[in-house]
Amino acid sequence: MTVSASRPHRTPDPASMQQKPFYITTSIPYVNAAPHIGHAEEFVQADIIARYQRLRGRDVRFLSGTDDNALKNVLKAEEAGEPVAQYVSRHADIFEDLLQKLAISNDDFIRTASDPRHARGAQKLWQAFKPEDVYKKSYKGLYCVGCEEFKTEKDLVHGECPEHPGKKLEEVEEVNHFFRLGNYAATLEELLVSGSLKIVPESRKNEVLAFIRGGLEDLSISRSRARARDWGVPVPGDDGQVMYVWVDALSNYITALGYADEGNLYQKYWAGEADKVHVIGKGISRFHAIYWPAFLLSAGVPLPTELFVHGYLTVDGQKMSKTIGNVIDPFELITEYGADATRFFLARHIHPFEDSDFTRERFREAYNADLANGLGNQAARIMKLAQDNLDRPVELSAESLTLQQPFCELVEKYELSAATALIWEHISKADLYIQEKKPFTLVKSDDTREEGKEIIAKLVNHLAMIATHLAPIMPETAAKIMTAIKENKKPENLFARKD
Repeated sequence: MTVSASRPHRTPDPASMQQKPFYITTSIPYVNAAPHIGHAEEFVQADIIARYQRLRGRDVRFLSGTDDNALKNVLKAEEAGEPVAQYVSRHADIFEDLLQKLAISNDDFIRTASDPRHARGAQKLWQAFKPEDVYKKSYKGLYCVGCEEFKTEKDLVHGECPEHPGKKLEEVEEVNHFFRLGNYAATLEELLVSGSLKIVPESRKNEVLAFIRGGLEDLSISRSRARARDWGVPVPGDDGQVMYVWVDALSNYITALGYADEGNLYQKYWAGEADKVHVIGKGISRFHAIYWPAFLLSAGVPLPTELFVHGYLTVDGQKMSKTIGNVIDPFELITEYGADATRFFLARHIHPFEDSDFTRERFREAYNADLANGLGNQAARIMKLAQDNLDRPVELSAESLTLQQPFCELVEKYELSAATALIWEHISKADLYIQEKKPFTLVKSDDTREEGKEIIAKLVNHLAMIATHLAPIMPETAAKIMTAIKENKKPENLFARKD
C-alpha cells in the first residue's frame, strides 16, 4: 500500500518560497436576502484552493465581501421598511457569519457601502479611465434589476432575462455615463485566445469569445442618483449620478488591496507578478471576462490572470435563487451535519463547472455512506488498532506527509470533485488492505504479532496521508485525525450516522 501526503499546516520548502504570490477572490454577493447554499458552494471552492496553495507554500491573500450598493438591495430595504444602511449591514453580517461557520480562511472581507477603502478606490478607477472611453447621453432601455443590467433584444429569451425568467423587465429612460466597450474588443479577444486571461472551463471561454465576436455595445456605467435612491458611490465630478453597480462592485478586488493609495498589499497582490484568480458563477462571467478587463485596460491597471467559473446549484433542475425562493439554507445543514460535512458534499458531489442538482436526501445519503460509514469508521478502526496494539505513536514517514502529484494537478485545474474522489479511493484501498491482511487477527498471536504491528503502522501512515489531503477540504476533520495519530488514540465519533 503506497502512502504520501502533506501536513495539515503550512510547511513551505525553499523552492516554494520563490513562487509568485497568490491572490484569490470570491464574487461579492448582493445582500438583498440571506445567503443560500449556492453562495456556500463558491465560498468553499475558493477556500479549498486558498488552503491548498498555502499548503504548497504560496503567499496567499484571500478576499470575500458583499455588494452593498446594488439597486436590488435598496428596493428590498424599502419593502422591509428599514433604512438601507441598516438593512445592508444586517445582511452583510449574515454573509460574514456564514464564512466563519464554514471555516472559510479569507484574509479580508470588504463591504462596499461602509468600507472607507472602497469608495476612494472606485472613484480613483473611474478617474483613471481614458477620457475618450467615457461619455454621457440619454438612454432608454429594458433594465433587469436582478442582473443590475440593461438588456438588449439579443440578451432576451422569449422577451425575458434568461437569468431571471418570469421577472418583468423595467423600462428605464435617463441620462447616464457610458463606456465605449468596443474600443477593447480586439484586445479582449486576443487576451482570451492567447490565454493571457485564462477562463476555466474552456466552454465558458468560448461563450465569452462568441459574445465579443457578436459585437460589443457601449455600456451604461452610471445611473441617476434619484433612481438609485441616493445610494451608491458618487460619480466623480457629477453629483447627479452614482456609479453603475458593475463598475462599483468589480473594483472591490483592488480597492480591498488599497488601490486608492497603491499601498503594499496592492503592489504585492495586484500590481506585481501575483497570480490573480477570481472565483465566480457562470451568470456573471461576461462582467468579469469583458467589462472588468476593459475597465482595467482603460485605467492602465494590470488584469487578473484567471477566472474559475462554476455552475449553479439547482433544485429540481431550476436555478437556486433568492428571487425564485427555492433556496436551501446552509446554516441548517451546518447545524445538523457540521461545517466539514457541508464542505465535503460541496466539494465531492457538486460538479465544479456544470450545474448540479441539490436535495437534502442526496446530502444525507452521501453523509452516511462517505463520512459516517466511510472516513469516520475507517479512522476509528485504524486508530483503535493502534491504540490497543502499539506502545507509542507512529513516527510518520516524510512520504506520508507529501501531497501527491495527481491530487495537486486536479486541484490546480479546479477539478475539486475529482480531487476529493481521489482521497476516497485511498480510503477504499485502506479498507481492502485491512480485509486482506487482517491485522486484528495477526496481533492476537505471538508468532504474527510483530507483523500485525507493522501493518497497523502502515495503516496509520496511510491515514495521515488521507488527513493531509483532506486538510484543504475538511480542515477540522483533518486536524482531529492528525491529533489522534499524534496521541495514538481513537478519535471520538467523527461523524455520527443520520437516519
